[in-house]
Amino acid sequence: MRKQLSAFSLQPPAQSAGCPIHSVILSGAKRSRRTCVSKFWRMRGIPQRPIVRVLTVSGLSALLLLTGCRQDMQNQPKLIPQRGSAMFADHRGARPQVVNTVARGQLHADSYFYTGVVQGANGYREEQNLMPFPVTIEVLKRGQERFNIYCSPCHSRVGNGLGAIVDRGYKPAANFHDQVRLAQPVSHYFYVMTHGYGAMPDYSAQLVPEDRWAVAAYIRALQLSQAATEKDVPAGVPVKELKDIARERHLPEGFAEPWALPATAIQAYPHDASQGTPAMAPANPADPTIKIPVTKPAPAAAN
Repeated sequence: MRKQLSAFSLQPPAQSAGCPIHSVILSGAKRSRRTCVSKFWRMRGIPQRPIVRVLTVSGLSALLLLTGCRQDMQNQPKLIPQRGSAMFADHRGARPQVVNTVARGQLHADSYFYTGVVQGANGYREEQNLMPFPVTIEVLKRGQERFNIYCSPCHSRVGNGLGAIVDRGYKPAANFHDQVRLAQPVSHYFYVMTHGYGAMPDYSAQLVPEDRWAVAAYIRALQLSQAATEKDVPAGVPVKELKDIARERHLPEGFAEPWALPATAIQAYPHDASQGTPAMAPANPADPTIKIPVTKPAPAAAN
């Protein structure tokens, strides 16, 4: 019978459609298949409606999956941050650090390099007039670049404290060429850049320790350059007047003259106690006067 059904089913529908024998055999085969399926569902007590069958099969499949799952992925033997733990006696999941351990990259064995101070004989911190690494021309160039970006808006490019912000009414910044700043050790500038001072915020986020030391070295070089004489110039190096250099570069007349304090500047001294002291810094430094170096007259030409 199966061979006959297969043979009949391979024939084109146009030829088998008109034969009553073929129709009887095919309808009998369909009825026998439906009867077998119905018996299968009746034996298992499942209704024969299609939607009920689908829901029943889906429910049985889900039940099999749930019974086969385990809770190992949910209940893992691990410590979750900010949660308790029954593994330790104090029931704290976050364990305290082991004594004398250092996180990777935070050893900071050279404390002077990262702080700019050392412990003095009296137990207090002391600043030193010492660089933690050799100062090369590359270090000075790096310090000049960082100084011009972060320091010159307040201190100006020559370090006299008359930066661009003073033209806009801000209080004059520290003058690196007065007696107070000239007497400061080089690590003082590193310490101020790290922690801030007075109205000046700290620049530890903008400058890494290497750059802070480079800026401190450049400030010292800037101080030497503003007070240098022809005797300090090595032999064989030509010396030019700033006026001549300004003229060669087509800069405005008076570009190399002393910078005058603009009328919009606010003199920060004497200190007004009613306004408070920013960052608890000393209200009045030892030398409150803003000094502007006077250009020396050019030497007379020899006859």
